Amino acid sequence: MTVRQITVSSLKQLKNAVIGNPSAKLSLARDSAFIHLLVSCLNHPATLNTREPQGSQDDIRIEAVHVISSLAYGSEITLSSLLRTNAHQEVVRALANPHALEVPRLKAALARGLRVLASSMADVVGPSYGPIRAYTPEHRAEAKVALNFLFEYECLDAYIPLLDDSSPQTSLSIAQLIGAAVLTDAHRIAIIEWLPPPERQKEVKIHRGWEKHDVVYQAANGKHGAWVLRHLIGMIQRKDVKTQEAALCALGALAMDNPSVANILTKISLEVDVPALNLVLAHAKSRVTSVQLAASLCATHIIRAQGNHHPGHLDRPTVLSVIHVVNRILSSPSEQPQNQIKACYILYSLVRDERDFCIEAADHGVLTNLASLVKSITPLENSCDWEIDEPECRVSLREAALKAIAAISLFDKVIKREVADTYDLMPIIQACLTQKNVGVRCSACHCLRSLSRDTAVIRTNITDSGAGMALYQVFKKEDEDVRVTAASLATVCNLVNDFSPLRSVMLEDGLLPRLMQLFGMENQEIRVSVLWAMKNLLAKSVSRMKDTVMQHLGWSHLAELANDSDPEIQEQAFAILRNLTEDETGVSLVFESMGDDTLANCLSAGLDSPHELVTRETTYVLGNIANSSRSQQDLIFTHPHILDGMHHCLADARPGARVPLVGCLLTLLRTNPRRKRDLIEAGFVSTLRHLCERTGGGSGGGTSVGGSGSLTMSTSPVGSRHHMHLYHLHHPHRHMICPEDDREAAVLAKQVLDLMDPSTIGEML
Repeated sequence: MTVRQITVSSLKQLKNAVIGNPSAKLSLARDSAFIHLLVSCLNHPATLNTREPQGSQDDIRIEAVHVISSLAYGSEITLSSLLRTNAHQEVVRALANPHALEVPRLKAALARGLRVLASSMADVVGPSYGPIRAYTPEHRAEAKVALNFLFEYECLDAYIPLLDDSSPQTSLSIAQLIGAAVLTDAHRIAIIEWLPPPERQKEVKIHRGWEKHDVVYQAANGKHGAWVLRHLIGMIQRKDVKTQEAALCALGALAMDNPSVANILTKISLEVDVPALNLVLAHAKSRVTSVQLAASLCATHIIRAQGNHHPGHLDRPTVLSVIHVVNRILSSPSEQPQNQIKACYILYSLVRDERDFCIEAADHGVLTNLASLVKSITPLENSCDWEIDEPECRVSLREAALKAIAAISLFDKVIKREVADTYDLMPIIQACLTQKNVGVRCSACHCLRSLSRDTAVIRTNITDSGAGMALYQVFKKEDEDVRVTAASLATVCNLVNDFSPLRSVMLEDGLLPRLMQLFGMENQEIRVSVLWAMKNLLAKSVSRMKDTVMQHLGWSHLAELANDSDPEIQEQAFAILRNLTEDETGVSLVFESMGDDTLANCLSAGLDSPHELVTRETTYVLGNIANSSRSQQDLIFTHPHILDGMHHCLADARPGARVPLVGCLLTLLRTNPRRKRDLIEAGFVSTLRHLCERTGGGSGGGTSVGGSGSLTMSTSPVGSRHHMHLYHLHHPHRHMICPEDDREAAVLAKQVLDLMDPSTIGEML
């Protein structure tokens, strides 16, 4: 398609030709010369025809941005053609032109165009709470750069003030942009801290740089700040339902994973009589389903952000309000599939990686409704013909429902067994492993990952149904989508534990070569999970298993991983060492295979790590060495940097490492009393005494001390610091240290002090 002349009428014809026509969009996107001309006329329409009056020039701008918006809704190729001509920059530039602010139709069209571009870029960048899409890494990187540009201060100055525009259509587009495009903490901070230039200048005059308070302090004290939050709260109180929905989505996007904003919205009144959360929950009772969903999502992000800041906190009334909306939508046979899809993702956002929320949702019938829904849209007969004339919305709903089931069944054994037995969902999950849609396969893998965290379910449902081996075939598939591979690998981590009947079957069917093949990928999540699987293979393993695993991983490679710059890789490397050294035979194998110097250097690197989980695994390895022969224990004393590192960890208040570290000292003294002087000279006495005094530990108790042993059952990594868009595989609470650790460490410390000098030090405690 080639258009030689740009006029209002030609652009209108073009707009009508491409709307809803993917092939026409693709043809137009491939005409790079015209795309460049189209984008350039946003700011230079007069160069096309100098005889055109100003009104016609504005009309050209309006029609041009309509065509750009339509193309942004298209394929990867069409969006990429716009990004390569800097369409997003030109739209921002046009909005910054004072003339655009004087023409309501032009201003509204540009705001809508920017919203469409930003939303499309955000969908590509991800993670998005919606169906999984496939994009090339190059396109994702291109979209990421363009999206980040929109959150630079100069760009914000061009479009954020339009939240307060007199035109409802314009302010609506900006609120929708915020709700769709804010993906990262940097985006949230940029939006939340933005101030209009007059207020910005006032802040500069009032405060010197080092005196300037953050926006949360300003909002809490009724000062300038939180400009966007104030205007969004005002918008949710308007009568127009589209405005309410957009403002609720925007507030939710800003509150997501942001405890400070959540605190503002729950406890501080920003120019209203009640906290914003109360207004949000009132909208959850709206007669309009889209507003109910937006309010539920907003409330979910607020309470989840609070929970991240206050672990164990459960805002039960708000949780129940969200569950009520989700249940009503999921259980209604007449509800639109798109609304049910949104309800599933809201539920996922609410319960993911939170045991209490999962149980609360299951107790209120959410799992029953999810099971009924997924059964109603997933016929098991002729499953290979599912996708023949199957509506896309049904496929997306199946993906969303399975994703929600995976999230809700992650922790509780009762819920897992309800999924597998009461609702008999295993045949559906297994059938979905081979469906053409990537998102459905990925969600099915995550369901099995959640269910495989229970020993009984692995031994019966997963093994007997054949679902375990069906998943293993997905795991082995070399041309599989990387996200499906990551999800299946996370499940394999559970299936290779020593109690799993599938462990030996998978080992005989090429498990270890496949793991090493995956470890060669440039994908951090997969590399960590590969090491996790190997760690589980080595738990409670016999010498033959240790030899087999290490033949594939390699001793020199393990030493490199123990010094890796990625703390998650390093943590798993030391966990592998921990399981290798779980008995004296294993300790001897490690010493013989790695050598004293290499092993000592690895241990020193682990102790010096600033990451607590790495040091904790390192101290467990040291505890295992302390349980071995005296000649092997001498490694700790003949390499002074190890002993210094142990003392530094103990003195540096690292709670997760204290118990195994003090337990290691106690074992060393019990089995090798001649080393008492070395520990005293290294300064452990004062440090241990301080530990007892600080925690009040002195009350005895029969605390059992073992060296540390192995990781007996280590299920796959749970939920992210990454992300799983569901792929986040690391549970945020995995980094929480139990308060009991300090008390136990103090009890052990007293026993160590008593052994060092029972006649004096023990009496002091």
